[in-house]
Amino acid sequence: MTEKSRRKSPLVADQRYRAETVQQVNTKSKTPPKPGTAKPKAKAKAKPAPRGKAPRRKSRSGGGGGIGGFFGSIIGWFFRLIWRVTWKFATVVALLLGLAVMLVYNTLPDMSALLDARQRGSVTLLDYESKPFAWRGDYFGGVITADTVSPNLKNAIVATEDKRFYRHFGLSPRGIASAVRINLQAGRGPLSGNGGSTITQQTAKLLCLGVEYDPQKWKTETEYEDDCRQGSLWRKGKEAVYAIAMELKYSKDEILTIYMNRAFLGAGARGFEAASQRYFGKSSSEVTPAEAAMLAGLLKAPTRYAPTNNLQRSQNRAATIVGLMQEQGYLTKAQADDALTHPAQLSAEAAAKAGGYFADWVMSSGPEFFTRNTTEDVIIKTTLDRRLQKAAEDAVKVIFEDKVKEGSKAQVAVVVMSADGAVRAMVGGRDNTVSGAFNRAIQAKRQTGSSFKPFVYATALEQGFSPLDTVMDEPYCMNIPGSGQWCPENYTHKHYGRVTLAQALENSLNVPAVKVSETVGRDLVRQVAEGFGIHSDLAAGPSLALGASESTLLEMTGAYAGILNGGSSVKPYGLVDLRLQGDDQPLMDAQGGIGERVIRTEAAQELVWMMSKVVSEGTGKRAQIPGWEVAGKTGTTSSYHDAWFMGFTADYVAGVWLGYDDNTPLTGVTGSGLPAEIWRETMIRVHEGLEPQPLPMRVPEGASRSLNGDDPNTGGGNSLQNGVEQLLRNIFGSNAAPGEAPRPGQR
Repeated sequence: MTEKSRRKSPLVADQRYRAETVQQVNTKSKTPPKPGTAKPKAKAKAKPAPRGKAPRRKSRSGGGGGIGGFFGSIIGWFFRLIWRVTWKFATVVALLLGLAVMLVYNTLPDMSALLDARQRGSVTLLDYESKPFAWRGDYFGGVITADTVSPNLKNAIVATEDKRFYRHFGLSPRGIASAVRINLQAGRGPLSGNGGSTITQQTAKLLCLGVEYDPQKWKTETEYEDDCRQGSLWRKGKEAVYAIAMELKYSKDEILTIYMNRAFLGAGARGFEAASQRYFGKSSSEVTPAEAAMLAGLLKAPTRYAPTNNLQRSQNRAATIVGLMQEQGYLTKAQADDALTHPAQLSAEAAAKAGGYFADWVMSSGPEFFTRNTTEDVIIKTTLDRRLQKAAEDAVKVIFEDKVKEGSKAQVAVVVMSADGAVRAMVGGRDNTVSGAFNRAIQAKRQTGSSFKPFVYATALEQGFSPLDTVMDEPYCMNIPGSGQWCPENYTHKHYGRVTLAQALENSLNVPAVKVSETVGRDLVRQVAEGFGIHSDLAAGPSLALGASESTLLEMTGAYAGILNGGSSVKPYGLVDLRLQGDDQPLMDAQGGIGERVIRTEAAQELVWMMSKVVSEGTGKRAQIPGWEVAGKTGTTSSYHDAWFMGFTADYVAGVWLGYDDNTPLTGVTGSGLPAEIWRETMIRVHEGLEPQPLPMRVPEGASRSLNGDDPNTGGGNSLQNGVEQLLRNIFGSNAAPGEAPRPGQR
């Protein structure tokens, strides 16, 4: 045998058999020898294999070494490195997250402290029957819990906002992924639009992650809330930490309770109890499936879906919620069909949208710290009569639809009040559903025109003149120091000779009004007008008698109320009493009503008779109400910028102004036209169901007498001859001097 053959490696089979033989020998060697036999000699120990000669392991791939094995080992090493780094990093992150959650957890207060954290209070306004009609500020209806609300509402909220609410730990990875996908498909950023937030996350956001409002940092609450709602990645991370901490601190129902009490739901309502009372006039424990769906639908966009803004849009949104409730098993098909067939409707109070202008006025008339900037919940009882408010609004609508050219920008204001100054209705413009808008009834100061003339004649009657006394209606001019001659003209550009004071007012003659004013004295006329409540700057010249001064409709209506009540001043008021919610005693009472006497009762009653002639026979005929005694006065200013009708029955006083905000002249409109018709339409509705009452007027007695000092019957003088004749001649002169072109008369 050669040397080469002796070094040949044994076959695998040989190795196997050899190993088996050795094993058998070893097994046999363990058998104890028979007695008397010699022990076999121990075999020599096998020599260890030389170092470096151990057989190689085969590659697991079966390929052994090579390029594939090399890259495989590199990739394996890389993944093993990533795994080592990842689990260590994940451990660190988990520890930090846990630490952050525990820090937030320790800052969370008791659940009850988070239910009402409004920075300002609310104002609830009640009408004269103590029924709510308007809200201002953040209205909070009271604390509710997940156990006290209607199951319909609880289910609607969960179905709409977070159907896995009772199964997740505060975050919903599936919801977040779905939201990111929707946002990307819509071409937005991954965090823009849908957020995939759970109810817990939304509650965290409502709590502003525990950051309280600081007036030094945020100028307004709006800025504060905008800051709380920002959607940056860092903010989302903090929100997630806060949400997990809330899940550890509170139960699911406690989180839902916080959410239901703090959510903003439109129309100033904070929380679902406030919204339920605001829109449906009932507690949140009583809402039907249709009403619950409408309330839950507000969470997406409270202002847009508020039923007071657009009921149909709100109902459509509610129908979607009903579908979700059915899909998730909260409603049977029959219940869902019933909710869709009978959608939620607004309460009568919410549907009326009453008192927008009126509520704004009342809010401005009370102390600011209890109205506009209140931190308390305040209840204000008012004088508003919603039936009368609707009457005024409907009258305006009818006239503008039927008798005003489409597209006209003319505006209107209406005030209805009682004789004691209690304002029962107020329309400050053609749009009655707005809040905080320009209120023409109280903010627009306009020339009053001939509607001012009753105060001229009131002054004369107070001084003892009779409605049957006469004055000459004739051309004349006056010298105005610093201005030259001034020559008033009647509306018709005609003159009617000798007329009684009643006839002069009845036909709204300008020349007699100026003569009477100059006779009794402008200062006295101004004093009487101010006594009746017209506090605007009154003209100093003779044009005072023709209504050249500016006033508001509210002031004028209050002044006419003074004539109706027998000659005493009134201060128009809308606030009856103000109290904090839950208190029995008011903090303040009415700040208006009847004041001091301005003229004698007899003089006031004679003036009422004169003004009744304006409606029955004069310029105010369009204001007649069948079966009722009506007194009033028309008013049209120079160049037709403003048109008025002021008047009253035995029960109510009403004033109407018509014009343009930019002072554009009215086309073919005078106080005897559209304003009188609006007044009539308003008062017909106001007096529905009431028994006609006579006006408190006094018919004058005795023969007429002349303010010019000559008796129209005898041509001689009478009791005024001893002084009035000379006074008037000194003022006016005996001849009418020619002057500059006369201004158009005013009615």
